[in-house]
Amino acid sequence: MKYTISKEFHFSASHQLEGLPDDHPCRRLHGHNYILTIVLAADDLDHVGFVQDYNDLKPIKDYVDDQLDHRHLNDVFRFNTTVELMSKHLYDLFKPTFPKMIAIELSETPKTKCRYEP
Repeated sequence: MKYTISKEFHFSASHQLEGLPDDHPCRRLHGHNYILTIVLAADDLDHVGFVQDYNDLKPIKDYVDDQLDHRHLNDVFRFNTTVELMSKHLYDLFKPTFPKMIAIELSETPKTKCRYEP
């Protein structure tokens, strides 16, 4: 049996996507209310009965609040700020600290999101 948990982190940010036609709306400066979801899994629970204590995820909250919230993402990242590329980057950034992490989801709108799961 495998246990899976997740936690959401919210941030608002602007960006512009490169490489799109001049008349594409995402090429223009725009913003989103993003939801970053971290997914962790384990076959067994710890002595308390957790996959991972949610309080242990505070470094992710701190990163989101300090580095992403109310920022222009093109100034934060050195790549085109698609949800696909940001999802992979954030997974690679957090995975060494959170080895139980199995996936990241990043949502730009209530109708659109990317799930990165190696």
